Formats: sequence, structure tokens, C-alpha cells
Amino acid sequence: MSNHFERAGHWFLASGIQYPAGGVARYYRADAEHNRAISTEITGYSISALLYLETLTGNPRYRDRALAAARFLVRDAWQPLLNAMPFETDPPVLAYFFDCGIVVRGLLAAWRASGVQEFLDCAIAVGRAMARDFRVADGWHPILDLPAKTPAGRDPASWSRSPGCYQLKSAMAWWDLHLAAGDMAFSLLYRESVERALANHASFLPDPAGRLKTMDRLHAYLYFLEGLMPMVAESGCAQALSTGIRQVSRLLDEIAPEFARADVYAQLLRIRILADAAGAEPLDRDAAAAEAQSLPEFQAASADPRIDGGFRFGRRNGEWLPHINPVSTAFAIEALDLWERPAGAKERGRPLI
Repeated sequence: MSNHFERAGHWFLASGIQYPAGGVARYYRADAEHNRAISTEITGYSISALLYLETLTGNPRYRDRALAAARFLVRDAWQPLLNAMPFETDPPVLAYFFDCGIVVRGLLAAWRASGVQEFLDCAIAVGRAMARDFRVADGWHPILDLPAKTPAGRDPASWSRSPGCYQLKSAMAWWDLHLAAGDMAFSLLYRESVERALANHASFLPDPAGRLKTMDRLHAYLYFLEGLMPMVAESGCAQALSTGIRQVSRLLDEIAPEFARADVYAQLLRIRILADAAGAEPLDRDAAAAEAQSLPEFQAASADPRIDGGFRFGRRNGEWLPHINPVSTAFAIEALDLWERPAGAKERGRPLI
């Protein structure tokens, strides 16, 4: 097993990024020496990452911490009187469509690993709340104010505060719920989201504000590509995946000397391998090898356990940004594993994290 995985796993267990009750902080800020607030989205991602690490290492501590994170989401974060999953719990004043989908996928991973019914029940409840509360004529509201569940103000300059093709990653949770619960309504919601995303994705890149903002949008656009994977056999999805991979690769190469994000490298490497396994886009081995070589550069080395083994968020003009990021670390684990062991990509079909 690669040393990258051992060090990343140790960071998840020993850094303090996950609190004893199970919730996971958005990131660790190394310059200020503190964690950001606990995030339900990041907790959902971490469940999937911790269970992935258990499969790589056989260490049961990862499973224990993953199930603790799932219990936190079900028992502490979920607001049963509101039927809402908040963005953060202290205080629970906003709900994000995107975050809810990541929570659902994390809870389903915990349910598959443990058979605990409350994880599936909560995942279904969150999935239904996404369909009920976020619907709008042009897709899905990105953010709701709680407790009223009224749409928060949009910002056209911010992709995360606007509807868009990136939401397909979150909508993929409905496909997973369809498979888990056998409810065709969830499949129809996912398919509706695919149609909307295919209709508007071409305008997502580049960002009109310039190259640095475009790097952030590459991360979001890769969410769209990942969200296509359950329907990749359909021609429109396969074509969008093929052209999207090439566009992201070109823009990453252009912008990386000024600003590079670890998650973009990891997501691009991951989707290349999955798309190749699905027969949608032949693997560009030279480009993939370069991404696999670049990605470990983002893994931090330090005597400080809050930092060592985690992946840095990014690098700007040759300087590391101070964020040690759970999502960057999780995506890097899966991408590097797929690169080192590509045989399982075809059976998997889509990203697990």
C-alpha cells in the first residue's frame, strides 16, 4: 500500500479535524492554528473517505470513525422538526442543496457498511427534502435560509450561490437512493437533473472574472462530469464527458503555474480513469501520469500532527495556501488508488467519494 494513503489516513485519525462526537471541520487553517466550523458536507465526504481507507488498510478504526460521523449527521445535525439538513449546526441557519446530496451519499456508504437502518432512513429523508424544498423553475435553489426555508439571495458572480451544472454531483445522491431504496421517483429526479445540466453546462467555463476564478470553476465543473457517470452509456453524457475532460485538462495546464488546486488534479485524474473504464474517453496516459505525479506534492509534511499527511488546498504563485483540507485529502486518496489499481474502475462505475 502506498505511503500516501497511510499518512493521509493517519491525518484523518490524529489531526483533530474530526471531533469526538463525529463531526468534521471544513478545514484546518495552519497559519491561524485552528479548525473551521464543523460542516455537514465535509462530514459526509469524510464518511466515504474513512470507509475507503478501511478497504485500503483493513484498519477498523476508520470504520469506527466513519460510523461516528454518520451518527453525528443523523442524531445531531439533522433537524427533524424542520425536515432539514443544515450547512453548519452552530447555528443551523442555512441549508445547501449541494451539501445535502453529499450527506446522503455519506449516509448511504455508512448504511452499506453497517446495515444500520437509521442511516438509510435519514438519507431518504434528506433526499426527499432536497426534492421538496429546493425546487425552482430553473433547477434547484442553491441555498435556503432556515428555519423558513426561503431562498437565499443569489450571486451570479459566485457559482456556489447560483444553480448550475455542478449540482449534478449532488443530484447523483438520488440515483444512489433509487438503488438503495428501490424508489423510481429518485431515479426520475436524477434524470431530470442530468437533462438540465446537459442543457446549460457549456456556459459554465471559463469564469468571466478571470483565470484564478476559472480554477475554482474547474473544481465545480468536474462535479458535473462526475455526476454524469451513472448515465455515461448514453451518447449525450459520453460526449459531454469526453469534451469536458479535454477542456478541463487544457485550462488546468494553462492556469496551474499561477494557481493550482489539489482537488482539481485529483478530480481530473479520477474522472479520466473512470471515463476510460466506461469507454467514454480513452485514457491519456501521459496527462494522467503528470497529474498523478503532481498530486502528492500537495501532501503536507510536518512535525505537527494537525498538518502532517493532510493535503493542502492549493498553491498560488509558488506559495502554499494555509488550508489543510479534508476534501482535497479524500479526493487524492481515491484518485491515487485508482491510478495505482485501475482494475476496479469499471466495476465501480463512478466516484465513491
